[in-house]
Amino acid sequence: DELKDDEEYEDILEDIQEECNRYGRVKSMEIPRPKVGEEVPGVGKIFVEFETKVCALKAQMALSGRKFSNRVVMTSFYDPEKYQTRVFA
Repeated sequence: DELKDDEEYEDILEDIQEECNRYGRVKSMEIPRPKVGEEVPGVGKIFVEFETKVCALKAQMALSGRKFSNRVVMTSFYDPEKYQTRVFA
């Protein structure tokens, strides 16, 4: 429900961006949003692209297992080509 509300969605983007920037420069980020009557792949996931792999590794180690909005953060690397073409799963 938080992802459906534009204001709450912007707050989430800002919070994630701020937190992730602690580990290195964030190049881009995608948070798929639900749409009425349509199944949107990747809803409930956050995709973050860091400037370097080292930054991504630092973020992964720091964020895995933490809680965000009553959910436990689970991290993994995602196929760069799929990310670039916005194919989320």
